[in-house]
Amino acid sequence: MRITIVGAGFSGSTLATLLASTDASAPDVCLVGVDETFARGVAYGEARPEHLLNVRAGHLGAQYDDAVGFARWLSLGERGKDEFLPRVAYGDYLAERLREANETAGNLSLVRQEAIAVSRVGDGFRVHLDDGGYFASDRVVLAVGALPPQRLAGIGPRLAHSARYIGWPWQDDALDRIPPDARVLIVGTGLTMADVAATLVARGHRGALTAISRHGLLPQAHAAVPGEAIELPPSVQIALRGRSVRVLLAAVRSVVRVAPDWRSVVDALRPHTQAFWRSLPAGERARFLRHLRSYWEVARHRIAPRVADTLSALQASGQLRVRAARLLRAGLRAQGAEVLLRGRGQDPVDVEQYDYIIRATGLDTDIVRSTHPLVSHLVEAGLLAADPHGLGVQADDDLQVRDRQGEVIRGLFCLGPLLRGQLWEITAIPELRAAAAALAVRLQETPRAGIARRGAVARELALSAGL
Repeated sequence: MRITIVGAGFSGSTLATLLASTDASAPDVCLVGVDETFARGVAYGEARPEHLLNVRAGHLGAQYDDAVGFARWLSLGERGKDEFLPRVAYGDYLAERLREANETAGNLSLVRQEAIAVSRVGDGFRVHLDDGGYFASDRVVLAVGALPPQRLAGIGPRLAHSARYIGWPWQDDALDRIPPDARVLIVGTGLTMADVAATLVARGHRGALTAISRHGLLPQAHAAVPGEAIELPPSVQIALRGRSVRVLLAAVRSVVRVAPDWRSVVDALRPHTQAFWRSLPAGERARFLRHLRSYWEVARHRIAPRVADTLSALQASGQLRVRAARLLRAGLRAQGAEVLLRGRGQDPVDVEQYDYIIRATGLDTDIVRSTHPLVSHLVEAGLLAADPHGLGVQADDDLQVRDRQGEVIRGLFCLGPLLRGQLWEITAIPELRAAAAALAVRLQETPRAGIARRGAVARELALSAGL
């Protein structure tokens, strides 16, 4: 049997490492990914030295049962385990793990090319590469990570094709071409904006920075010293077994008022969020996304204290202005970009001038609008069904994707952020490594055993979360 993993970022490389084996009876494993970020993915392959991890080093081991693996690889002491290290170091760690697995295992092959299509052939699949080659595979795992950023709504066609608009800040050293005194509009106020600001500051940028988003919220900071874990009270545990966002929110608010640190409450909720999300009806999911998503994400996806200090200093000096506003239209002019902004809750439209516009809206998992070659092909071929809220793909409890008719495609799996519609909490290392471990077990089952254990991945994910 051959298992092909498409995507060589964290999810793909971690799954390949788990499936690597010296056993002669082990299935062949083929990891396919673009050469530039192979093993590291975009998150760690395109990071710069000033970009810090958003999780303490002692919690970032790629192996599900070895959370301190990254810290041990770096020979960190107890104090070092609590530090927020550069993301480039984590990319090196992932690449080293895959290299070691490839050298010792006899069933692992690495293909440093882009997969552009996957087609069904009988009970299996055919994987097509960007050099025109193809090969057969019994099972395929889509681990492509987040999708390429789409063009911002409202960006005029001339501006979109000019150097004044930067749709992906880490491509082709785009930020290095911005003059130090340039007026910059950053669309997005989350983690990507924090990275952009850190890079501009590292380059000595002196010009005004304006960051906008729907709510104008910045990511909250981790505490300098990790707090003690807490146990959720019965009121919250009961609310988690319900199917109401409103009830859970009320229970959480009551706990936050008396907890020593609100961060401990958010962290205690984390192991339960996948099961709670899966239990929610479509209407409740839509209500959460419409009203609470932005607030949850700035509290849940926190930044390193040093990064928070940088943003605070920029705001205090007046260089960085964070606004709750929407970009209505932006067009290219002789001296830069003319932008129409509408503040949240306001009717008047502000007409402003900027030298550069940077898209920093973060994670994109909308498969219908994506330009990703493989994902676009699978959508057009009817082999992927979109989550109704634009959160990725539809899948079953074993993480096998559903086609356009809602039928499960046996043997075609998904791993990573495209499962947000299925699991919601599936973008950070702890959840990704747990999902990879559960899927590795499922993939190595015989077809007959797989039928007997249908739903095994969902059960193992629940057990890994302590449910």
